[in-house]
Amino acid sequence: MKRNYIFVAALCFVVLSLAHVASAQDARVAGSWDLSAPGRDGNVVTQTLTLQQDGTKLTGTLKGQRGDAPVTGTISANNISFSVTRATPNGEMKIDYMGTVEGDAMKGSLTVMGNTVNWTAKRSPGASSGN
Repeated sequence: MKRNYIFVAALCFVVLSLAHVASAQDARVAGSWDLSAPGRDGNVVTQTLTLQQDGTKLTGTLKGQRGDAPVTGTISANNISFSVTRATPNGEMKIDYMGTVEGDAMKGSLTVMGNTVNWTAKRSPGASSGN
């Protein structure tokens, strides 16, 4: 009889754990964001990040002084990762962003050419948080 109680308790734990995972929702990041990061000269550069969200898949553009660049990435709960590939005179340069989302703000680190710096983003004024 004791074995049955242990089995039922274990089964309840598994069911509740799966229910928690199923109820965890990915952050909604579709829309326009003002993304800031240090530039080569150390001054903060702000660009416009526009994201479309289809479930956990992200696409969009990053618009800055060097024009538009495509964005691809993913979102899982409040963890975001995306990449931007820019054409330069020396060939393509890939920038990888990793971070977290909290409401209308994001923060994390980006890696480009072996260097890592921090970045932040805030939802652009007037941008909706809907998908």
